[in-house]
Amino acid sequence: MESEQLNGSSAALQRWGVSALHGWRHEPAQPVQGGLLDVQRWVALLRRRGPMLLAVASVIFAGFVLKTMLDQPMYTAQVEIVVDTRHEQIIDAKPVVQDLPRSTQEANVVDTQVAMLRSRQLAASVVRKLNLVNDPEFNGDLAPASGPLAWLSGSPQSTSPSPKSDAQTREKVVDALLGRLAIKRKGLTYVIGITVTTADPEKSARIANAYANNFLSMNWDSKADATRRVNEWVSGRLGGLRRQVEQSEADVQNYKIANNLLSASGVPLSEAEISNYSQQAATARAALAEDLARLNTARAQLARGSSGDDVGEALGSDVVMELRKQRALISARYAGLERRYGPRHPDLQTAERELADIDAQIQAEIGRVISNLEAKVQVSRQRLASVQGSLGGAQGVLAANNRAAVRLNELQRNADAAKGIYESFLNRYKETSAMAGMVAPDARLVSWASVPTEASSPNLKLNLALGALVGLMAGLAAALAAEMLNSGLSTSEDVEEGIGVPCLGSVPLLRRNGASPSAYLVSKPRSAFAEAFKVLQTSLLHLGDDVPPRVLAITSSLPGEGKTATAACFAGSLAQQGYKTILVDCDEHRASLSNQLGAVGLGLLEVLQGYCTLEEALLRDEGTGTTFLPLVPAVDAPRDLVVSDAMKDLLERLRSEYDIVILDTKPVLGVADTRVLAPMADAVIFLARWRKTPRRAVVASLKILERTGARIAGLALTQVDMKQQARTGYGDPEYYHSKYKGHYVD
Repeated sequence: MESEQLNGSSAALQRWGVSALHGWRHEPAQPVQGGLLDVQRWVALLRRRGPMLLAVASVIFAGFVLKTMLDQPMYTAQVEIVVDTRHEQIIDAKPVVQDLPRSTQEANVVDTQVAMLRSRQLAASVVRKLNLVNDPEFNGDLAPASGPLAWLSGSPQSTSPSPKSDAQTREKVVDALLGRLAIKRKGLTYVIGITVTTADPEKSARIANAYANNFLSMNWDSKADATRRVNEWVSGRLGGLRRQVEQSEADVQNYKIANNLLSASGVPLSEAEISNYSQQAATARAALAEDLARLNTARAQLARGSSGDDVGEALGSDVVMELRKQRALISARYAGLERRYGPRHPDLQTAERELADIDAQIQAEIGRVISNLEAKVQVSRQRLASVQGSLGGAQGVLAANNRAAVRLNELQRNADAAKGIYESFLNRYKETSAMAGMVAPDARLVSWASVPTEASSPNLKLNLALGALVGLMAGLAAALAAEMLNSGLSTSEDVEEGIGVPCLGSVPLLRRNGASPSAYLVSKPRSAFAEAFKVLQTSLLHLGDDVPPRVLAITSSLPGEGKTATAACFAGSLAQQGYKTILVDCDEHRASLSNQLGAVGLGLLEVLQGYCTLEEALLRDEGTGTTFLPLVPAVDAPRDLVVSDAMKDLLERLRSEYDIVILDTKPVLGVADTRVLAPMADAVIFLARWRKTPRRAVVASLKILERTGARIAGLALTQVDMKQQARTGYGDPEYYHSKYKGHYVD
C-alpha cells in the first residue's frame, strides 16, 4: 500500500513538474483598452451601481414633482422698447447730450441701455409710482405666514420680528422687484424686452408698462435737465465775459492814446509818415540825380570847347531857338552881301555886328541856363536833406512806437481772445435756448405690455424633463463617485492593472446550509466552487520554473478574508487529483483550521519543541485525502517558534515527504510572523476579499512581503458573488459565467 501511494505521489509530482513553465514572473495578457468609449464597461458600471443611481434619480425627480405641484402660478408680461439712434435734425447745432452713435460698430450702446434699465433708481421710481411697498407680494412683512412660519408665529416661544425703517422696507421691495424683472436684448437688434413676473397677470402688465414709461421719462428728463443746466450756466457766464471783453478793448485804446499809437485806416501814423517820407526822399534823390546829370553834361560840353549851342538845356530853350532863327536869317543875308559886295561894305559890316550881337545874346542865354541848372541842383539837394531829416525823425518815433507795440499786441491778443470766448458762449447760448424744446429720448416704445392669459410658471413639462435630467445626472454622478471611492478589488483587471501582480483566479462565495467548504468540495466535484481551485492550481503551474513551487504560503492583508477556507479547499482539491498534500496551520492566534478539525493535544508547536513526532501530530481528512498538521495554542510555548530554525527544518522534511505543502499563515498587517515565514515558502498566494479588502491594504501588504524576499505568485479574489460578477464584473473572466455555467453541476 505504501509503495502504491509512493508511486502515485511520484506520478502526481511529475505531472506538477511537467506543467511548470519558464520562470517565476507571470506576464499577464494585455487587456483590451476600451477607455471612455468602452460601452460594456459603462454598462457594467450601471448594472453595478444601478440601485444607487435609481434611488438618487428618484429622490431628485420626486423633489421636482413636489416643487411643481406646490409652486404658485406666475404670469409674465412683456413690454418692448427700441433704442433710437436717429433723431430729427431741425437746426444744425450740436446737442448738449450727444445722440447715440449710428455706426453698427457702436452697438454696445444697447447693452448700456440694458444696464440702465436694471438700475435701482429706476426700480425705486416704479415702486413709488405703483406704491408697491404696500403690496404683500413684494413686501414680505405684509404677507400672512404660512406653513412652518404660521406654526412658529402661533407658538408662545416665537418672537415678533424687529420693526424695520421705511428706507429698509423700500430697499427690500426694490430688491424684490429687481428679482421679478428680466431685461433682455432681442438678438443683435436695438429692441429691448422688459418682462415682469408676478402672481397677478394684470399687475405684471401694469408694472411692465410703468417700467418702460418711467425709463423713457427719466431718459427725457435727464437730457432736458442737462440742456437746461448748460443753458443756465452759459447765461451766467455771458455777463462776466461781456465785461471782460469791454475792459480788454478799453485797455487797448487807453494804451494807444498813452503811447501815441494813433492809426489811420488801421495803419499806425508813424508807419504812414515813414512810408510817405521814404517816397518823397526817393523822388528828391531822383530829381537831384537828374539835375546833377544835366549840369554835369552841360559843363562837360563847355569844357570840351563847345560854344554852348549843343548843350541840351540850351537846345530846349525857346529864347535860344528864337535867337538862332534870327541868326540864321542874318547869316543868310550876310552871305548874300558878301558875294555881292566886298568885306568893307557897310551893309556887310552891319550884318557882322548883328551876328556878333546875336551870338552874344545866345551865349548870355546859355550862361543863364547853366546858372539855372546849378540853382536847381542846389534846390534839389536842400529838398532831399529836408526829406531825409523828416524821415529820420519819423523812424525814431516808429522805433519808440514799436517798443510800445509789444505790450499793445499783448493787450490786443487778450482782447481778441476774450471777444472770441464771448462770441462762442453767446452762440452756444442761442443754440441751447433754441434746442430746449427739441430734446428727444434715446429710446421709444415699440409695444405696450398686454395682460397675459396663461401662466408662465410652473412649466410642468419642462420641470418634469428637467427633474428627470437632473436626477439622472445626479444619480450618475453618485454612481461614479461611489465607484471612484470604492477601494476594493472587483476584477482580475483591477488586480493586474491596479496592483501589478498576476490574478490567480476567483473563489466563489459558497451559499451553503451548514455544510463546510471542504465537504461541499467533496460532494460537488464538478461545481463552479471546485473548478475555481483547479483554476488556481493551473495558474500556479503556469507560473513555474524548472523546479515547481512545492511549499505554498497562503496569506492575506486582514482577518476574515476566507484565508483558512481557501487553504483547506485548495489542499483538498490537490489531494483529490492525486497529489500528496499536507496543510499546515501556522496561525497560532486564531487556529481556525485546527478548531474546524477539532484538534486537541498535539500539533505544530509540539512538533517544533520536540514533544512529539510529526506522525503523532498529523490528522487526515478521509473525504479529500488531505493530511493536516494542526496547531494547538499553548500558553507556555515561545511566540516566535513558528518562525524559528526548527520550522525551517520541518519545512525541508515536509518538502521531501509531500508533493505540496500548504501553509495557512497569519494576516500580513499587524502581525510580523508571516513576514518571516513567507520567505521560507517557494511561493506566496495572496488572498483579497472581493470588493471588501481595501486596495491600499493589499498594496501595503505586498510591499512588506517583497521587502522580506518572499516570492509572490499572485493574488486570488475570495467570496466572489458569481451572479453579480456575471452582471457587473466586466474585465473579469467570471463576467462570462452565464456562457459556460452549463458545464458545472452544482
